[in-house]
Amino acid sequence: MKKIPRYALYLICLVQAGLAVAFFMQAPFVLKFWPFEGTTALTFMFISSIYAAAAASTFWATATGNYGALAGIGLDYLVMLTPVSFLLFQMAADSSDVMLTVYGIAFLLAALFGLGLMLWSMRIPLKKDIPLPALVRVSFIIFILALLVVSVSLILKVPNIIPWAITPQLSVVIGWMFFGAMTYFIYTLMRPGWLNSAGQLAGFLAYDLVLIVPFLTRLPTVAPERRTGLIVYTVVLLYSGGLAVYYLFIHKTTRIWKR
Repeated sequence: MKKIPRYALYLICLVQAGLAVAFFMQAPFVLKFWPFEGTTALTFMFISSIYAAAAASTFWATATGNYGALAGIGLDYLVMLTPVSFLLFQMAADSSDVMLTVYGIAFLLAALFGLGLMLWSMRIPLKKDIPLPALVRVSFIIFILALLVVSVSLILKVPNIIPWAITPQLSVVIGWMFFGAMTYFIYTLMRPGWLNSAGQLAGFLAYDLVLIVPFLTRLPTVAPERRTGLIVYTVVLLYSGGLAVYYLFIHKTTRIWKR
């Protein structure tokens, strides 16, 4: 009965991974159809990391058959994409570009897909034979607090919150991306257990792998007012990546090949 959802989820993972590559490489169709002006190369890489994280989290839950772990991903889509769709509708109302309305509808449909995924997944029980490791729990709490501060500041268009140049509109978009990630962490703590956090760590690792090299190579040339932010962001990437590698591949109780 779950073959069709399984294949559909694998297809979604493939599309997300392809978009991650396309945004990272700034493929021509990305530059042509992306609706937000003033998007820099590093912003495209950041969006690539979001797609990579979504693909990795969804793939882990699907490949291991832990469909109950998809609810947090669906919640992330819903919280992140709904306000961005409204932003696009507002942009469309202020301009004569009909495509902005099309983008808004597409983002809203994606948010509704997230809602459907969350409601479907929440009904599937998760095994709790492996508890959520204490270090992962504490780390998630710290991530939640940090994401709350950063996301709200970006949504309010506070400047220099992230260590590269963004437009006010992109500040709002990225802010909601971080806010969606925060709700994913909160949901994981509300439904604790290793199986509900492993996919999130897999997504975190993919996110880190996309951004770490661009960030490290940017350190010597970053503007002084953004250097501290870039160093802090890089440290977070290194820590979260190390956390994911340890619990996914090294720790005896939680490593992937034990399942």
